Amino acid sequence: MAAKPEYRDRPDVEVALLDALVDRGDEGMTVLELRAAVDADIDAVEEGLSALKEDSLIIVETDERVRVYAHERVVPDPEAEVDDPSESLVDAIRDRIGL
Repeated sequence: MAAKPEYRDRPDVEVALLDALVDRGDEGMTVLELRAAVDADIDAVEEGLSALKEDSLIIVETDERVRVYAHERVVPDPEAEVDDPSESLVDAIRDRIGL
């Protein structure tokens, strides 16, 4: 599962971090797990996490280990209607004008 579309206009590393966190849902991820899931060096991962935390798009919990979670507003509603990517532009125009 991917982060909501409104959060996909961020730098590639941040989008990859959000997508990885959304996939893990309630489990969250450690920084090491995020580093393994995202194709970027550790400095880029740290910068991305800092930017996401600053924008309140992630939640960081520290118990025994530091775990990172996607903020619930970033997670798409699984029951929401998903646009059909197989629908062509012509089909969309026909639907719009009622043909």
